[in-house]
Amino acid sequence: MSTDPQTPLTAGSILNLDVLFNNPVFAGGMGLAGLGAAAAFGRRAAIRGAGLLKRQMLVNVEISKRDPSYNWVLAWLALPRDNTGFIAQRLTRLRNLSVSTTTKSITPGKDEGSSHADFRVQPGFGRHIIRHKPGVYIAVNREKASTTQTATGEPHETLTLTLLWPHRHVLGEIFTEAHQMAHRFHEGKTVVYTAKRMEWMPLGKPRLKRPLGSVILDKGVKESIVDDVKEFLAAQQWYTDRGVPYRRGYLLYGPPGTGKTSFIQALAGELDYSVAMINLSEVGITDDLLAHLLTQQPEKSILVLEDVDAALVNRRPRDSDGYSGGTVTFSGLLNALDGLAAGENRIAFLTTNHIDRLDPALIRPGRVDMMMRIGEATRHQAAEMWDRYYGDIDADHSGRERFLNRLDELGLFGENNQDPDAPKRHTSTAAIQGLFQFNKNDMEGAIKMAEGLIPRTFVAENPSSDGSMKSPA
Repeated sequence: MSTDPQTPLTAGSILNLDVLFNNPVFAGGMGLAGLGAAAAFGRRAAIRGAGLLKRQMLVNVEISKRDPSYNWVLAWLALPRDNTGFIAQRLTRLRNLSVSTTTKSITPGKDEGSSHADFRVQPGFGRHIIRHKPGVYIAVNREKASTTQTATGEPHETLTLTLLWPHRHVLGEIFTEAHQMAHRFHEGKTVVYTAKRMEWMPLGKPRLKRPLGSVILDKGVKESIVDDVKEFLAAQQWYTDRGVPYRRGYLLYGPPGTGKTSFIQALAGELDYSVAMINLSEVGITDDLLAHLLTQQPEKSILVLEDVDAALVNRRPRDSDGYSGGTVTFSGLLNALDGLAAGENRIAFLTTNHIDRLDPALIRPGRVDMMMRIGEATRHQAAEMWDRYYGDIDADHSGRERFLNRLDELGLFGENNQDPDAPKRHTSTAAIQGLFQFNKNDMEGAIKMAEGLIPRTFVAENPSSDGSMKSPA
């Protein structure tokens, strides 16, 4: 091919652009590339527009398993629903389910030895759609995290509810109904919480409330504590107006088996409170962790620190490197009870079998506002317990008098015994209760076995030929 020497050369002709654009293959490729770019841009714009529309039209509520409402809402989702209608029947089909089972013993006398089980089917992990009411649908997404772990070692879970923005008011109805359901489930029961590292966890299933009248203390002891607690609960505004920290501390001391813990449980039932227990002797409970737990104490709960003397005396020996393990120090306990780390709106009960081992700084006013000795069984307590167990079959109280006289003969009321020759010893209300429970509806048997209430001593003998130790009762 030749070039006319008279034809001027242009930039287009030098680069052969005219030839390229006139080439149908190249022009078609450019057109396809343009269409692809336009399609990609349109897809991206559609995705962003859909996301924007979703954010504007939908509302999401995420509930963590650590939140108390998690189990409430799961129970609410398990309720049977009216899914009649063509659309509802196809949208609300649950394919992933989980089962929550509760069991209880059959009433004695009816198929003894068997139990009754209740199965509650609830949405499992995955995505679901439920119909709350006609025209109102809720998307449910229950998922389990793969990495985040709770203090118990279980994978963390979340529950997400999605509704249309115009139906957002339904969320208030959901949480109200779920809370009412939980309240009805716990009605007549006491929830006991225990500390699991950084959080509070229910200790087993809720227990039936213990009637306050079932705990028999000496005359006036129970009434004075109950009256003081109720007066404290009614005086919150008084504390606020005067800038006084709104918390109250009690110390119950005395020998074991006298009803200290039983009284706290019954008091919680009387006030419709739960119980939050911390074992200060547990390795791993540090000062910082104790302070954190007390600031995160469950609402409407009584804090219980049992055997505080043992917690601060029995320490793990130091290792060779000088480390003694994570434990609560005395100053850490003081600050948690009444310091900068102390929380508000708290009722705390401390118990001990040896008050003489406690430092005066621990039981000063502000940390312990009321101390009460829960002592050995008195004649008043023994009489009250007799009436509670045998009052229906001992109408004239003759059996009660014989039982009390028998305890007098055995010297089990200590210094209250008028007979100078009678031994001066004591028994506990726990021992009397055990005697009555062994002789149900048999008051004569209880009187005959009263000698078993005498405190027993154990003396170790020399090892026997087989290497075991034997001690006579």
